Formats: sequence, C-alpha cells, structure tokens
Amino acid sequence: MIGVVVPAHDEEASLAACLDALLRAASHPDLGGEEVRIVVVLDDCRDRSAEIVMARVVTGLRIEARNVGVARCHGAAHLLAAGARWLAFTDADSVVDQRWLADQLSLQCDAVCGCVTVEDWSEHTDVVRLRYLAHYQHHDDHRHVHGANLGVSSRAYTAAGGFSGLALGEDVALVQALQANGVAIKWSALPRVVTSARKAARARGGFADFVVGLAAVASVSGMGSLAGPAKAGGVAEAASAGNVAVAGLAGPAAGAAA
Repeated sequence: MIGVVVPAHDEEASLAACLDALLRAASHPDLGGEEVRIVVVLDDCRDRSAEIVMARVVTGLRIEARNVGVARCHGAAHLLAAGARWLAFTDADSVVDQRWLADQLSLQCDAVCGCVTVEDWSEHTDVVRLRYLAHYQHHDDHRHVHGANLGVSSRAYTAAGGFSGLALGEDVALVQALQANGVAIKWSALPRVVTSARKAARARGGFADFVVGLAAVASVSGMGSLAGPAKAGGVAEAASAGNVAVAGLAGPAAGAAA
C-alpha cells in the first residue's frame, strides 16, 4: 500500500484542488491497481477543511499541535500502522501531477526529493518572480528539499527516525537523517508539483516568508548569499556541493501548519 500525507491548517481555499489532484494520481494505471491511502492531518483547523475532507474518499485525522512536523509525523505513523510500504508527502496548497506517485516509484530508490513549480505569481511583483526563477534549480540532481514533493520508503523512513516535531525545517531534518543513514536519494525533477506563492504564511519563516522577503533584496546578484526557508520544506542552496541547506534556493516545504 502507498500512503500520502497532507498536513493542513485552515486550508479551505486550496484543499479541494489538492485532494482532487491526489485522487487522480492515486488511480494512475502505472500503479497497477495498488491501494493508495490519502491522509489529511487537520491541525487545529477552524474553517471548512474538515468538510472538504469528508466529501472525498480520504482519511482525516484531527490534532491540535499547530506544528507541521508533528502533523506529518502523525499522518505517517497512521499509514505505517496500516502497512504502507511507501510514504509520499505534499502540502495542502499544492497540486500534484497525475503521474506524481507513479513517477516517484519509477525512480526505484528509497527516497525522492522533487522540485516545485509556482504558476501563480499574482500576489508578487515581476522582480520577486524573476529573482526566484534566477536561482531555482528545476532539474535532476538539484538540492531542493520540499515537504510538498517528497517520497520515502517506509523502511528508510522508520530507520531515520521519521519526522521530528519541528515547526520549521522538519523535511530538511528528515533528509539529513536519511543521508546520515547512507540512503541513496534521487534528487529528481520528474515528479511534478505546482505549489503556492501565497503571502499568508502558515509557518513563520517558511516558503511564503522567503518569497515575500525577496522583495527586500537589493539586487538579483545579492541573492546568491541568501539562505532562506523552504516550501514548507523548500531549502536554500548551500554553497558547497552536497550540502542540503534551507529554503530558497538551495533546498524544502508548505502545508498544514506550514
């Protein structure tokens, strides 16, 4: 069984599109009919997020942590107990491609770090969009870590200790733990996810705050020194090859408490 975890904190505006895309990905023929269970961890939601979940064939779990690391961990534990062999993670403000799960599994590895694409820049100026695009590495062998586009085998996840209770950078911490265990990670642009560049952050210091912060950067050349946050997991690129840094443009995350 394949498990998918979506953390969500007051995500009624984007959750329906997220879940409908996941349900399409779960029925892709290349999965060979394998069962896919989608779990939404409703983290202290006060809006219509629960109603959106109940209207679909997905599982909703309620917690009150206001912490994306706790939410991802809670969803993963539920799926592991149900026998999941693969855990895929995305965010409630993100839309996965129909081949998302099939592409992750086609890479035949124990962990996949994918890229994200932003299509709607309407809340930002062209300067912000161009600064972001100038530094984002949307190709294989990138070093971005996004909670919105992450997959890992249950074996490797468990051996690495799973997600910690971090409110920020929980995805980076997991990837670092996987690397410490010698897990071969595929840094691939194949699994595709479109994510949000919204200004209203769910997790302070996360991807939304990073993108907003680009407006304050004096010049495109000056951004090379930035080590900002990630898409509820986005990571800033480290100067030295092989390092996973946080956010922006050398790395992961978005989502429930994100």
